[in-house]
Amino acid sequence: MSYETLIYEKTEGVGMITINRPAASNAINTRLVDELTDICDDINHDEETRAVIITGTGEKAFCIGTDPSEFNSLTSINQRAKLLSVAAPVASLTSPVIAAINGDALGQGLELALTCDLRVAAKTAHFASPHIVFGIIPWDGATQRLPRIIGKAKAMEMILTGESIDATDAYKIGLVNKVVPPEELIQAVKNMGQAMASKASLPLKYAKEAIYKGLDLTLEQGLRLEADIYFLLQTTEDRTEGIRAFLEKRHPQFKGK
Repeated sequence: MSYETLIYEKTEGVGMITINRPAASNAINTRLVDELTDICDDINHDEETRAVIITGTGEKAFCIGTDPSEFNSLTSINQRAKLLSVAAPVASLTSPVIAAINGDALGQGLELALTCDLRVAAKTAHFASPHIVFGIIPWDGATQRLPRIIGKAKAMEMILTGESIDATDAYKIGLVNKVVPPEELIQAVKNMGQAMASKASLPLKYAKEAIYKGLDLTLEQGLRLEADIYFLLQTTEDRTEGIRAFLEKRHPQFKGK
């Protein structure tokens, strides 16, 4: 299927979503939200896709946030509400998701990156949550996800001042997992994705689920959840194949069962 605002490719179990609005610095509009929702739904029904990468076209911007020209033209609350859900489709993905942050991630663009499980940034990238400057607050998850990722103090600083930080500072506070030269970004992220895709898909999905759900549980409840999932995975065909492959000294052939 062809898309107007996105490019989607799949190679060796890794799906790659590229925001393709370079003339608008990859800003988010309602068409992009609709297409991203469709792609994420398709990925969740595709057993062959075991990891996902999200990036942007060009070197200047990963995504600068909501497209102001479209947002200002929308007159009804229902129309504007459609722009509130850009992070939701990505959050619904059960496979691991890596953000390849090729340029600036601002406002709702930062919120999109926060929804990903891992973030790798080009050295030239900048990050900001500038909503407060425009007399509003973040609406697509930053007030909740940012403190969980970098801690309350730094999240308060970014959101209440609206100031920008560079990729080096983003790495220091744990906002991104790795910083690489711009020309090495896509290959570095593809290597990460392919390393994940070579593993059994069920443990990848369940490990992700255990971590996210565990954040909202007590330690005792989280440990119980972890144990339940561990014992569940002992009953899968992939677990048997993993043991057999180890004993036979060969690469396992996982089937997601």
